[in-house]
This record gives sequence, C-alpha cells and structure tokens, in this order.
Amino acid sequence: MNIANPIYDVVFKFMLEDEEVAKSFLSAIIEEEVLEVHFAAQERTLRQPLNKVAEKEGKEDAEDKEKLFLTVCRFDFSAKIATPNGGHKTVLIELQKAKFSSDIMRFRRYLGLHYQNPDNTYGSDPHKKVRQIYCIFLLGYDIGIRDCPIIQVDQNIKDVTTKKYLEVTDNEFIEGLHHCSWIVQSDQLKQPYRNDVEKLLSIFGLNDQTAIRHILQVDENDFPERYAPIIRRLRMASESADVQAEMEMEDDFMKELQDKERTIAEQSKILKAKDKTIKEDKKALKEKDKTIKAKDKMIEEDKKALKEKDKTIEAKDKTIEEDKKALEEKDKLIKELKEQLAKSQM
Repeated sequence: MNIANPIYDVVFKFMLEDEEVAKSFLSAIIEEEVLEVHFAAQERTLRQPLNKVAEKEGKEDAEDKEKLFLTVCRFDFSAKIATPNGGHKTVLIELQKAKFSSDIMRFRRYLGLHYQNPDNTYGSDPHKKVRQIYCIFLLGYDIGIRDCPIIQVDQNIKDVTTKKYLEVTDNEFIEGLHHCSWIVQSDQLKQPYRNDVEKLLSIFGLNDQTAIRHILQVDENDFPERYAPIIRRLRMASESADVQAEMEMEDDFMKELQDKERTIAEQSKILKAKDKTIKEDKKALKEKDKTIKAKDKMIEEDKKALKEKDKTIEAKDKTIEEDKKALEEKDKLIKELKEQLAKSQM
C-alpha cells in the first residue's frame, strides 16, 4: 500500500484533521485513552519562491498567487482522557513537529504562552481548574539519547527527606504547574520494532522511503488493527492532488531554507576568518605599540643622558673659564711684580 509521507507537515495536518485518527494517534503516544479531542491548528504561512511558480505555470495570475503559500502547522488539543478510577480528566495536548534543532526556543515560547493563557481552564467558577499540559515533540533529529526512539518525561514526586517517590494523583497544584512530555526521535525508529507504538511511528522514519520521496510503501497487515484508520487516512493523502501539490511546495521551501542556511554558514565561516585576521592584526598592532613605547622610552632616556652630558660640559666650560680668569689674574700679578723689581734696581 502507498501512503503519503507524514514527515511532510501538510500530510501530518491532513492525517490529524480526522478526529478518530487524532484520538488513536495521541492515545498511542501518551499510552492513555483519549475519549474526546478538540483541536485548532496554529498556522504559519510560508511563501513559495516565485521562480518555482513561473517554471510550472509560465505566468502569474490570480490563481497562481493562491499557490504561492504553504501552511505549516502545530496542533493544540483540548482532550478528555480516561483515568484509572473510571473517571476522566481534561488536559491540553500541544503537539509539535520539527526538522531542525534550532526549534528549541520556539518550543519554549509556545509552552510559555500556554501557561499564561487564562483560557486553558475547564469547569466554571468557583470550581474552575487549569488544564494540565501534555507536550508531544515529533523530531526529525535526535537529542543525544541513543537507542531510545520514544522518551517520556513525567512528574516524579519525591519526599526530599526519605528519598521515596510518592503516589500522587489529581493534585491541581502539581498538575497545573508541571507538564508531561513525550519525545519521538524519528531517525532512531529502526527495525526490529520493539512494540506496536514503535511500529506505528515508523511511518515517520526515513528508512522505509521509496524512490518517490513523497510516498512510503507499507504493508497494512504489519500494523495492529486499531491503527488501521491512521494508515488508511495516509493512503487517502497519497491520492490527494492538493496534498501532493503542497508537498512539492514544501520541498521548494525547504530547499530554499537549506540554501539560505548554507549561505549563512559560508558567510559565518568568512566572518570567522575575518575576525581571526582582525584579532591577529590587533595583536600585531599591540606588539608594534609595545615596540614603539620601548623605543620612545629609549629616546627619552637618551635625551635625559644628553641633557646630563650637556650639563657636565657646561660645568666644565665654567671651570675652564674660571681657570682662564685665574691665569689672567696671575699673569697680571707677575707683570706688576716685574715692574716693581725693575724700579727697585734703578
């Protein structure tokens, strides 16, 4: 059987638009029975490159403009879940699908918005309660935990003193302020599959892809009967011309995004090299400044030495001048004595 590849957002959206399929899919992941589900797709719009439309249509009219947009979704579900005691609880399930690890901040932002949203409650005053939040992340990459395709992160309540874990259920404070998470690392979903859930989620793995990138070939009998509606829904998607067209648009968008990422990576490499050059130039300038400073110091010391030398020469000149004056006085005295001696001999 051929089914549409649910790694494409448009196929994933098509699959979950069927309420029974959505309940079955969510129940499989959280391992709790989802009794009712109501959802709203939170959408963002992606623009297809204009040159792609021009290549396919050869013109751009009103109909073409409608083909320029691709919608990628995340889902927020208000779900009623069966409890072990025969009752039920109402939770908010946030389901997000991501291809790139850079989406972590987007996950945090969405989760924060849910905690802040006053509408995420049920019941009526004065007994209104906040919905517990369940987060499901379908990732196209692994998070560094190997050999574990499906990870559950739940609320472990522990007595700090005794170190014993407590069995606490239906506690509004804890459930209202702490969420549970399920993380699916699709690239680790490989045979042999260890249970029915891994087998179901294998439709998100890349190892079963055929040469036609948009289509997966599966055997319906390999899946448990309770998951048959999911597989059949994906078969319907594979037969939809609209879904096929949007998958092609998603390919175009992802290619453009990857081209931009490569360009950014190359520019980052160039900038890094420039930063290294600037750093080396700064270091060279610093060394040069240090050398100039040392030379300036030597010049200053030479000037000081010359000044001291000039001072010494000036002192010597003064001594010579004084000696010359003393000699002149001596010569004058000798002349006077000679004159006096001559007069006394007459």
